[in-house]
Amino acid sequence: MTDLDWVPEGIDINVPSVARTYDYLLGGAHNLAVDRRMGDQMLEVLPGARNLVRLNRAFLRRAVTHLVENGITQFIDIGSGIPTVGNVHEIAPDAKVVYVDKDPVAVAHSRLILAGVERTAVVQADLREPEDVLSRPEVTGLLDFDRPIAALMLLVVHFSPDSEDPVGYLGRYRDRLAPGSFLVISHATADRRVDTMREAADTVRRNNSKDNLVYRTHAEVTALFTGFELEEPGVTGCALWRPDGRGSISDNPDDNTQVYVGVGRKPAGGSR
Repeated sequence: MTDLDWVPEGIDINVPSVARTYDYLLGGAHNLAVDRRMGDQMLEVLPGARNLVRLNRAFLRRAVTHLVENGITQFIDIGSGIPTVGNVHEIAPDAKVVYVDKDPVAVAHSRLILAGVERTAVVQADLREPEDVLSRPEVTGLLDFDRPIAALMLLVVHFSPDSEDPVGYLGRYRDRLAPGSFLVISHATADRRVDTMREAADTVRRNNSKDNLVYRTHAEVTALFTGFELEEPGVTGCALWRPDGRGSISDNPDDNTQVYVGVGRKPAGGSR
């Protein structure tokens, strides 16, 4: 199979994809030359970019493990990108997992990777349209909405400006989920290294005007969990959420807190 065999017809291979660039920064092979070029430009501006995505992936492992230990057996990973090594279905092999992304190339390659993998499904849909996402037959056919589900949204809500009301649409996800369900978010911030992070956002904007980074403060990220009860230690730096010593923390203190993360639980008695 060549580099382009899995690209759907009609996709502009000259426009980089955030999902595939993330895969490149993780050291994966599911990306194109244009994605690698944007990744290299990002590394020039933010040399620790590879470390940040590695820390985010380590947080994913810890969060999913925590949820499994709390009885969660169903996951919907929205803005999942390409489910390469160390993703949800590998961390929780007995769980049911739906991967959702709006990038048709990421979705096409995800379907190729997951062909024959039981208890998984892949959906092309947009985070900002919860009613559409949660009503897809692939979702309703695999997940039981009468039981708790973990909704994962890692490094995706920061592509949604305030004008799209992320607190509002996240609330619509919350209202559809059963009590005992969880919301997991990771979100980049410019609370530190302001100039560097502005340049990183400009790099994304120059390469792909459809994916503009919107940084939020600690208070703004905390507000995304409205209606959820935050698990300890609350909203904190990515590397500081229950680190377990296995690549959880960077030697660079700024990397540890450049992305805010949190895990929230929908309380009993929450609206449906």
